[in-house]
Amino acid sequence: MSATSSVDRKTSRTDLVLTRLFDAPRALVFQAWTDPARLALWWGPSGFTNPVCEVDVRPGGAIRIDMRGPDGTVHPMTGIYEEIVVPERLVFTAAALDTKGDPLLEVRNTVIFTERGGKTEIVVQARMIRMTAIGATYLDGQEAGWSQSLDRLAALLRS
Repeated sequence: MSATSSVDRKTSRTDLVLTRLFDAPRALVFQAWTDPARLALWWGPSGFTNPVCEVDVRPGGAIRIDMRGPDGTVHPMTGIYEEIVVPERLVFTAAALDTKGDPLLEVRNTVIFTERGGKTEIVVQARMIRMTAIGATYLDGQEAGWSQSLDRLAALLRS
């Protein structure tokens, strides 16, 4: 299964929209976003692992992912699911946390899953809600991080 990708538009430095087409059925792609065992296999940039990946996929349900970088540093992220329409749409917040557990930045992610002749197009919109001065440094890697995560998802769907 292959995937094609594009950055449709960047409305501002804090907003990002990515579109990706996966050669996989929509139900399978949606499941990869909602099953913690599958999500842990692809979430995060290249070289990262997810020793903690907990999701309660329902409105008001929590998400917690601790991403471990290649250097061993753990980058915790928490959030709340706001909207779930199986298998069409996910809306959730995500907050990158500092070493004290305080949010560095918070993003609202909207993921739309569209069936395209047996393939699945997803559109990921990441919109900044709030950030600290230190959190602003994370923006420079936002597009690369999402792109690498989606590359890892494509590889998982091929296996």
